[in-house]
Amino acid sequence: MTSVKSRSAKWQRRLIHPPRAVIDIGSNTVRLVLYEGTARAPETVWNEKVAARLGRDLSETGRIPDEAMDEALAALARYALIIEDRGIDNVQTVATAAARDAQNGAEFLSRVEALGLSPRLLSGEEEACASAFGAIGAFPGANGMVADLGGGSLELVSIGDGECKDAVSLPFGTLRLPAQRASSEDFAGTVHQALPGVVWTSDHGGPLYMIGGTWRALAHYAMRDSDYPLTDPHGFCLSVEDAHALATDLIDADPDKLVQISGISAMRASYLPDAAALLRPLLDELKPEKLVFSSWGIREGLLFSQLSDITRSLDPLLAGVHAFAEPRDAPIVDATRIVGWTVELADGAGKRNERIRLAAAQLALALQRVEPNMRVNHATEWALDKRWIDCDARDRAMICAALFGSLGRTEVPDKLRVLASDDDLREGVTWGLGFRLARRLGAGARTALASSRLRLKKKSLVLYLDNSRAALATWPLTKDFEILAEWLDRKPKIKTGEFHFEDDLEEEDEEE
Repeated sequence: MTSVKSRSAKWQRRLIHPPRAVIDIGSNTVRLVLYEGTARAPETVWNEKVAARLGRDLSETGRIPDEAMDEALAALARYALIIEDRGIDNVQTVATAAARDAQNGAEFLSRVEALGLSPRLLSGEEEACASAFGAIGAFPGANGMVADLGGGSLELVSIGDGECKDAVSLPFGTLRLPAQRASSEDFAGTVHQALPGVVWTSDHGGPLYMIGGTWRALAHYAMRDSDYPLTDPHGFCLSVEDAHALATDLIDADPDKLVQISGISAMRASYLPDAAALLRPLLDELKPEKLVFSSWGIREGLLFSQLSDITRSLDPLLAGVHAFAEPRDAPIVDATRIVGWTVELADGAGKRNERIRLAAAQLALALQRVEPNMRVNHATEWALDKRWIDCDARDRAMICAALFGSLGRTEVPDKLRVLASDDDLREGVTWGLGFRLARRLGAGARTALASSRLRLKKKSLVLYLDNSRAALATWPLTKDFEILAEWLDRKPKIKTGEFHFEDDLEEEDEEE
């Protein structure tokens, strides 16, 4: 019976949010990514690539090598079967710089089409805008520039107000950089000369959003260098000064040593010195406020560009948490009810904190479905390591603190203090202790929460209970209530009686 229900629920979700597939035929890799989950926060369920390096000889021969073409086509034939076997109808197949610039690019795409795929050759501007939409989707309200470094080209895009404003594709891909550096006595000067013609890049302002696997490898290097406590480079920020210093170190770095760093593959390690040589003049010309690394790029941008304006406007963090927690029997309606019941514990810091508080409440509910001995590890991993969209380091730390509080803990991991202030962490723990208290009221049932009210006063924390729920006011509820009151430096008070909870409770004089 359980398996039937589970399968039914899975297929219901599949009907509401059909799976999507993107095949990205790049200059360096040919990749298939399958997505499920909500449209606003798609979840990667399959990610496979083959490093065919279609563009490796473009600088010398202008052609895709025969062996590279054969390797790519073999991978694409496999991808076509996987998509067919999984019954996925929403498939986007795109080709970028290598197929665009190679003399035999049209021949290659014809052979791709013969596999039953429908490849779309993106122009340089279309490729740039697709990547930019990845950053726009990942960082709502982003205003700045996108730098997408691929195998065959570097795309620069101006973004703001949810749109691509200007875009250019430059021939500085990772496969071309070695030959360009070797043939030029002043490679930095070559980069400087290429950018003044792109007039809109001058004094653009805002962050520079870094897209592409080689940039993410640079982020992993920077994270290791600073002993950064998070593992996912998505959303990692770097000052321009630090980026310059790291690039200087990387220009002469040994790839064999770089590959020993977690998150840096052998392929990316070999590209990093050349990418670092490109980065320094790029920063000098663009003068960004800071660097922000994105794991969302062209593939996620293609999905995002299909969305309606209403779907684009949804909060990607809350959409992602909902998709993660709902199958774990932690519905958003229950989380919303708990967030409303604990509103007296919120600091009133506005929309940003409230969305984090709601996300933490739903994750806290899901955490209770985990075996007790696993909850602390999951609290840390879900908050700090899982890829949430539009959730910065401070937000992650507050969610983690709230999850610890929901487990009855007021001590949090020391590494959180690198990510958020003590005040923010204390606020998160307060939320979590409140979630725990709400759960003690009839396991967080609607009737129990509707028949009670929590009030934070100057000297006391008061829990009002309707007479019909007076029996709930015993251990372990009283224990958790006392812990919360002590944490808030308040005196705990429980009052039972006939209260009109739908109206504001009459204010009482504060006790001595």
